[in-house]
Amino acid sequence: MKLSLRHARLIRLHSYRWQRRVLFIVGGIAVGLTAAMLAYISDFMQVESRKLFGAWPYAALVVTPFGFGLSVFLTRRLFPNSQGSGIPQAIAARSLKTSEERHRLVSLRIAFGKIVLTALGLLVGASTGREGPTVQVGASIMFAIGRVSVRRQPGLILAGAAAGVAAAFNTPLAGIVFGIEEMSRSFETRTSGLIIGTIIAAGLVATALLGNYTYFGTSDAMLASATDWAAVPLIGAIGGFAGGLFSRLIVRVAAGVPGRIGRWIKRFPVAFAMMCGLAVAICGILSGGSVYGTGYSEAKAALHGAGTLPSGFGLLKLVATALSSMSGIPGGLFSPSLAVGAGLGAEIASYLPGMPMGALVLLGMVSYFTGVVQAPITAFVIVSEMTGNHGMLVPLMLAALIAQTTSRMVCREGVYHALAKNFLPPSG
Repeated sequence: MKLSLRHARLIRLHSYRWQRRVLFIVGGIAVGLTAAMLAYISDFMQVESRKLFGAWPYAALVVTPFGFGLSVFLTRRLFPNSQGSGIPQAIAARSLKTSEERHRLVSLRIAFGKIVLTALGLLVGASTGREGPTVQVGASIMFAIGRVSVRRQPGLILAGAAAGVAAAFNTPLAGIVFGIEEMSRSFETRTSGLIIGTIIAAGLVATALLGNYTYFGTSDAMLASATDWAAVPLIGAIGGFAGGLFSRLIVRVAAGVPGRIGRWIKRFPVAFAMMCGLAVAICGILSGGSVYGTGYSEAKAALHGAGTLPSGFGLLKLVATALSSMSGIPGGLFSPSLAVGAGLGAEIASYLPGMPMGALVLLGMVSYFTGVVQAPITAFVIVSEMTGNHGMLVPLMLAALIAQTTSRMVCREGVYHALAKNFLPPSG
């Protein structure tokens, strides 16, 4: 009898372990499928947006404000807590205690709204990305799977978020690092294998649907001489400072602007969003339409020397991204931040003749992105993976560290963790 009871306990234990593994793998497959779908939709919307604004540039003065207003209206009425990047919501959800509280921030309803409204933003010219939304969608899918399972797993949201990054960029290592550095600031040993398995499953599905590609194409740019290395601290400091200013502005507006202006924004959020949309449209017209969308094409062109960016692209892209984020529409910061960094690197390279443009663009991407999120390891790992350039790893590491130090002089905390506090109940 004792032996049979022991066997029964062992069977239950093994059954539970296998349920956990299947749960994470099935979730990873679902995240990979959704990430690929969002990539297809986003690319299609950007193509249509470029067609419209390419034929009628001034149409943006009407289409973009109206689109921003409609997006915020739908967000507030139908999909609350789907605004912005979505990464702060995923971070906050991990800190909440009950399933009901987490459900307000990560749910299938929010995931659906996030996909639809992110696509709408890209269609009307918002300077946003799809990668942050993929993180919230991935976390929502994994959380939903956990709610219907026999046992709920504390690592599901983390796994979904990390898998979202991996599938969106085809960067599995960056997904793991993002999970450690940005989502949890630690690693859960018990679920580490399951999280990696989820990332692998999501990555394989996304690769099968989108192809095995390097996000920005393979780059062999290098710092050729000791003189070239002088650009590392320069770009690191400038990129970190600019990223810190961006973060401080976004965090300040999200927390509530003081005075009459703040009260007006709170009372008329749709009107404020339309004003932000009008300003983005003006930035778009001034840049020849280059600041609309994710900025992927512009960053890739700068990296490979395939074209010259419009004068002031980095600054205009920064302003357009800040306005898009402040407006409250759903949309991410990943790709636009990398595009801003590429623009800053290219601009600095124009004042340093003889230095390798591609290398300085890479430094700009890492430095500005680090300045925004203050996650230096994620920054240099993801840029290295997205370009297949491992020869620049050491200068990218140094630039990231300098950028983090400079950013903290301006903004005490990275934008995602600072914004996550707005989704948590008041302490005390």
